[in-house]
Amino acid sequence: MVPVIALVGRPNVGKSTLFNRLTRSRDAIVADMPGLTRDRQYGEAVWQGRPFIVVDTGGLTGDENGIDTLMAGQSLQAIEEADAVLFLVDARAGRTAGDEMIAEHLRKRDKQTFLIANKIDGAEPDSIIGEFAPLGLGAPIGIAAAHGRNINPMLEAVLVEGDIQAQPELDEEGNPVERLPVTPIGTKIAVIGRPNVGKSTLVNRMLGEERVVVFDQAGTTRDSIYIPYERHGKPYTLIDTAGVRRRGKVFEAIEKFSVIKTLQAIQDANVVIFVVDAREGIVEQDLHLLGFVLDAGRALVIAINKWDGMEPGEKEYVKTELERRLSFTQFADQHFISALHGSGVGLLYKSVDKAYESAMMKIPTKRMTEVLEAAVAEHQPPLVNGRRIKLRYAHLGGSNPPIIIIHGNQVDSVPRSYTRYLENVYRKVFKLAGTPVRVEYKGSDNPYAEKKNKLSERQVNKKRRLMSHHKKAEKKRRDKKR
Repeated sequence: MVPVIALVGRPNVGKSTLFNRLTRSRDAIVADMPGLTRDRQYGEAVWQGRPFIVVDTGGLTGDENGIDTLMAGQSLQAIEEADAVLFLVDARAGRTAGDEMIAEHLRKRDKQTFLIANKIDGAEPDSIIGEFAPLGLGAPIGIAAAHGRNINPMLEAVLVEGDIQAQPELDEEGNPVERLPVTPIGTKIAVIGRPNVGKSTLVNRMLGEERVVVFDQAGTTRDSIYIPYERHGKPYTLIDTAGVRRRGKVFEAIEKFSVIKTLQAIQDANVVIFVVDAREGIVEQDLHLLGFVLDAGRALVIAINKWDGMEPGEKEYVKTELERRLSFTQFADQHFISALHGSGVGLLYKSVDKAYESAMMKIPTKRMTEVLEAAVAEHQPPLVNGRRIKLRYAHLGGSNPPIIIIHGNQVDSVPRSYTRYLENVYRKVFKLAGTPVRVEYKGSDNPYAEKKNKLSERQVNKKRRLMSHHKKAEKKRRDKKR
């Protein structure tokens, strides 16, 4: 099994920077701002052929309150899951009371712990050793995560000299359980929506554990968190994303990065669960977000959250508004749920599976062409300059979303209304639910359109004689009429 290494420490000591350095990615948002990381972030890393899993955590201070308490819970959970812990301290700031509190907690745990002194640029090695010796975790290993300094010696000390062995996970009966890979597996489900509509609560409910931080504060989630898991033997990957506000209300650079990661998660997903707050209804920002999903061509499931406790009149009004404003997403299933209490959440999987199967459906060319011929026979394309548009055959051009390529003549003149007609026909015949369908056209070019016939000298002379004869005959006819 692959060992798991957790990165812990005070806020802003460089845990996310080291995480990105080890995983050779930019999965964790990095900025000169404490408390940026809130959820556990997992990543795969390899050093000299040795694979291992790195866990980025939120900062621990010892005097947590509010959202910091939940962040600390996530960090402590990561420590329990890990096979080894890298305890990061700030060499520039020196030893603090928060460092001593974390060190005391780690000493009580039966975990292999390595003391890592980050930001050693310009610092004396002897002074660093003397500064952090009272923590009782051995001599610190000095690194500079931002510049990649001493990363290899650190990994050699941890992986080779430390000889970390992965401890098997046990189920309730004491049997070993195989760890799921960190990389996305199975159906990738992105949970998106505006801030504070209940995305993280829904993710935790679908997972059955407190996997991501949930707090009554807009903007709690900042990173896009990928969580692989299995349900009834079927693999899934949930992607918890940051809420997207109107562009005019986004001022912090951190939030801009969060929005970018959310849009990337939409592109990366197979199915998108769009969460709407039933008590606030559909607003313009919801429509903009849905526009991003449709432009990406992703399968869609709409979850109307916070449905519990609403009056019957309010529910009827919300349903009317949904029908009116979401008429362009009629292909998507709608579910009225309560993520907090779990009502209706289990039904989401049925719609997700159906939408994924529709988005990935493989259809033979012969069957596609038969449906096209039947659709054209029932409703002919319009005339263009007195000539009928001819649609000859169709085939599948791609999946997620299904792309139907139709070959024919004058296809540039096919009106949008007829394209929608064909989309609806294919959706109805093949029972495509929860996914948009794209119809694209490909015309047949005339191979002789740009070629001019060059006449030989003999042909030119013949043409001249014929024209001369024609002119003489035309003159004789005119003279007779006089």
